[in-house]
Amino acid sequence: MRPMPALPRVTSEARRAIRRDDATRIAAAVLLTLAAWIAGPSPAPADQRFSAPAETLPPLSLSPDDFYGGPGEVQNLPPPRPQGPVLLDGACAPDSCCPDGCGPHGGYPDCFDDLWAPRPWSWHLLPNNLIYTSYLAGPKESRIGSSWYQDTAPDPFEPSINNGWLWDTTLGGRASILRYGSDPVLHPQGFEVQIEGAAFVRLDPADDRDLRSADYRFGVPLVYGIGRWQTKLAYYHNSAHLGDEAMLKNPTFPRVNYVRDCFVWGNSYYLLDWLRLYGEVGYAFFNAGGSQPWEFQAGTELIQARPTGSRGAPFLAINGMSRQELDWGGNVCVQTGWAWRGQRSEKLFRIGFEYLYGSDPQYQFVFYNQNRAGIGMWYDF
Repeated sequence: MRPMPALPRVTSEARRAIRRDDATRIAAAVLLTLAAWIAGPSPAPADQRFSAPAETLPPLSLSPDDFYGGPGEVQNLPPPRPQGPVLLDGACAPDSCCPDGCGPHGGYPDCFDDLWAPRPWSWHLLPNNLIYTSYLAGPKESRIGSSWYQDTAPDPFEPSINNGWLWDTTLGGRASILRYGSDPVLHPQGFEVQIEGAAFVRLDPADDRDLRSADYRFGVPLVYGIGRWQTKLAYYHNSAHLGDEAMLKNPTFPRVNYVRDCFVWGNSYYLLDWLRLYGEVGYAFFNAGGSQPWEFQAGTELIQARPTGSRGAPFLAINGMSRQELDWGGNVCVQTGWAWRGQRSEKLFRIGFEYLYGSDPQYQFVFYNQNRAGIGMWYDF
């Protein structure tokens, strides 16, 4: 085998020349690449631009769905104007939707635009509001209230004169103990256990503010509400007592030991956000002092459904009651005036005019009539 010829020896000067040529080529390539990127892609010939298959062409535009992976949820805006009579149905307040750091189960709504929208159900101990609220014009509803009125009916102690000015006060309330349901500010839904109780006191301003009578009531309503409809199955105890001063000044007056232990089934329905209809029937399984088993009650309320702010809003409430011991007679009560509803709770404060005709709602005088008119204030919480 012939030996391979020796390769020519590359000198150091030749190596440096080769390296200079390589660096020159690399720099030229980098400059050309930068120039092409700045100038953008060169337009393709017309025949190439329009001959490509349709599936290889890029989309002409992109929608938001292309960025977020599908259609997003559409949020309906609240109505900008009231949907009912002036002041009885208000628009959604700008700051009512979850203001300053609301938390879960904190009594805040998503908004006040849809009061009956379904919301998640869960357990709530001592929630802020009620599924079944007290009747506004009901004379025997548990709340805080006071009314001053003039009664033109005969005085039970002195039938030859009229009752004149009297002062009735209610000290009590209704509260929710346990609920499995939703927890918005207004009109929660679900199952609920309530308690209610009050003392109904009558004073005589013309006679040293003597205590004429006092009724005491305690009850436990079991409530269910869904949508615009609410129902309750309740028990209550009511007893009537003659005032000490009245007994001392009228020793011959026949005291009535009026007592009722009663089961009640009631229903309530909101035809409109601001219009409520209700009715109930009660059967007393224990009676004393002239009480008989059956009683019926019905009425209607027109009042602003949403928070009123400092301006308030008008209200009108009518309640009628019929009782078996009165040969199915009873009384009718009408209230009208101005009301304020809380922003973050269902608390309601009212002032206004009251008129009642019929059986005296103080059961110590249940067999006497009243024809009274006056002013009052009432607070439901």
